[in-house]
Amino acid sequence: MSSSGILNRKVLVLNQSYEPLMVINAKRAIILVIKDKVEMLEKYAESIRSVKTKFDLPSVVKLNFYVHLKYKDIVLNRNNLLKRDNQECQYCGETKKPLTIDHVIPRNKGGQDTWENLVAACAKCNTKKGDFLLKNINMKLLKKPRKPSKIFHLQSYVNKNQDNWKRYLFMEG
Repeated sequence: MSSSGILNRKVLVLNQSYEPLMVINAKRAIILVIKDKVEMLEKYAESIRSVKTKFDLPSVVKLNFYVHLKYKDIVLNRNNLLKRDNQECQYCGETKKPLTIDHVIPRNKGGQDTWENLVAACAKCNTKKGDFLLKNINMKLLKKPRKPSKIFHLQSYVNKNQDNWKRYLFMEG
């Protein structure tokens, strides 16, 4: 991986209280470590070299001070809906693309554009459901749609490179 690619690696930032806050890139995290603004809790296997110094590549950092943050709501959009629903149809579990967005309670029956009323659906299920209410046809949701939490949003960044994030994002056990 090129050094510019390595510097764009994702780094989880925790508040001084170990509360997950955000994800930043490795370049910014290294600068925060050098300025002694954060403590490195976890690191990637790779490192960055300058002419005189070798820097560990941070994976998880903790602020050395507490920050009061007002969380913004996660934006209700297609990408975030598909992420919440794990890229699968909420009626049959199908993961083939393309997925559509379905109103559980159709708009013409008073359904709103809300986290609790929108789900990912394959074209087949969306067509089958049409403008019907679920109670009137033989279809059920795999899980009740809910607004995702900030933690859920951060969990969506975790992949095989970020296994060491799991303990900070309540994903172990």
